[in-house]
Amino acid sequence: MNENQWQVIYEVADPINAEIVRGFLESQNIQVHLSREGAGRAYGLTIGPLGIVQILVPTQDVERAKQLIAEYEGRENE
Repeated sequence: MNENQWQVIYEVADPINAEIVRGFLESQNIQVHLSREGAGRAYGLTIGPLGIVQILVPTQDVERAKQLIAEYEGRENE
């Protein structure tokens, strides 16, 4: 994955919520990559800094993905 083509748009505290957001964005035809701290994944940590999951999308979809997440969370007017 070329880091210049993907950007972090959101962080969630656990893998289950990350999968929910991923499914939502993919249903809107936005590619998603999830990134997690290696130690957190290796030890099965799902809380604290090692449980954080970053959600990345292609650069061209950043604004649309952020807007969709804001609407999903009910904060579209912020």
